[in-house]
Amino acid sequence: MKTPWFGITALSLAGFALSVQVQGETKERVVSQEEAYEWLVADEIMERIAAPEFRDAVYDIREYGAKEGEENVDAGDAIAEAIEACHSAGGGKVLVPAGTYYTGPIHLLSNVNLHLEEGATLKFSTDPKDYLPAVFTRWEGVELYNYSALIYAYDQQNIGITGKGVLDGQAGDDAWWSWKGRSEWGWEEGMPHQGPARARLMEQAEAGVPVEERVYGEGDYLRPNLIQPYKCENVLIEGVTVKNSPMWNLNPVLCRNVIVRGVNISSHGPNNDGCNPESSKDVLIEDCMFDTGDDCIAIKSGRNNDGRRVNVPSENIIVRNSNMAEGHGGVVIGSEISGGVRNVFVENCEMNSPHLERALRIKTNSIRGGLIENIFVRDVQVGSVADSVIKVNFLYEEGDAGDFAPVVRNIVVRRLVSAKSKYALFVKGYEHTPITGLHLIDCQFEGVEKPSVLLNIQELQLDGVLMNTGAKTDSWGNPL
Repeated sequence: MKTPWFGITALSLAGFALSVQVQGETKERVVSQEEAYEWLVADEIMERIAAPEFRDAVYDIREYGAKEGEENVDAGDAIAEAIEACHSAGGGKVLVPAGTYYTGPIHLLSNVNLHLEEGATLKFSTDPKDYLPAVFTRWEGVELYNYSALIYAYDQQNIGITGKGVLDGQAGDDAWWSWKGRSEWGWEEGMPHQGPARARLMEQAEAGVPVEERVYGEGDYLRPNLIQPYKCENVLIEGVTVKNSPMWNLNPVLCRNVIVRGVNISSHGPNNDGCNPESSKDVLIEDCMFDTGDDCIAIKSGRNNDGRRVNVPSENIIVRNSNMAEGHGGVVIGSEISGGVRNVFVENCEMNSPHLERALRIKTNSIRGGLIENIFVRDVQVGSVADSVIKVNFLYEEGDAGDFAPVVRNIVVRRLVSAKSKYALFVKGYEHTPITGLHLIDCQFEGVEKPSVLLNIQELQLDGVLMNTGAKTDSWGNPL
């Protein structure tokens, strides 16, 4: 029987007494009926989310020819054979034992759990040609055919990437990252970069060019993501360490029932987002560590006309008991958000680094558009962020230059405590389309350098909000 996320244990005049899991420890708190009802939706989501189960059979990649520690020996064929054998027999565990193995792209199949033992490392090729032929994928929220993700699955069910091993994309200034076209990642004048192909892809998407005609690869410099399950159901990514990705680290697209648990992500290159659920439903991200070169978690749903064409939101997403260090934002919604986002629950997270720019962020504009609603946050500890604790910005990148004004409504933040930031709130809507319903309850912002920016927002409620009092408490109200 699944352990409940939280349970109502008693009813009092003050509200409901809840039993809440915080970093593995059970705490009791009396909360209002309003809060209890908001978070009962999260409990319903948790009742649906379940890890896939795998047959008790092991397929050791060494039995298919994989050699440990030989840099010039590609274990990719052995891994592919083990996956195919496992899949054909009804599923099970494809075992990567302790040691270092070098490989090209890995394509998972239904009922297969790729399991890395403690001490195991998969190092992925940095030769772009190894990631061809092109596969059906998304790149910055636009569908196309492009390089395979380093670990890819398309239209599969019951897949896993588990264990205490390491997935090393081996990206760096001399491999993949320079394609961004910026000197801080190794690019120099005269070197190729993604700019021309990126512009062409965006133009094709806006013009409605059929996806099968959007074929990219060698000579286009559009970097692949590290892990991308696409149109998959019942996905488990658990325990592994992920580092040095060419681009986004984890990117489930159009998936359902996804668990990302106990994953440690350390990747500081361009667009090295930690986990980006995209147009996916019923997603749990818990007990993870994010130390990234871009957003730690960014919830997305497709870009501009292509996102509206596919028209699938990200919904029913739970983030809990995780730590966010470096990155552009802790938990972010956008910017590829044209399909919309709803029902996001963030609980019991710690965000702290002078190199973390924002804690909670929504970024969109009237070209991206999107309906963003029902965002609930509680018990978040923010140490130091370089910019704003909470940022909602309709003027991101192109600003108000399109015909698809975003709608952002019903954001509730409870018991967030912040120690240091430039702004507490930085909120900018449009005069013709204001942000609606931002409610902060029992929050505390210390070390704030500048007054909050509030432009075109309606139904802003601040209940029990403290600013620069000099007091220090945790999110449970206990003195520090």
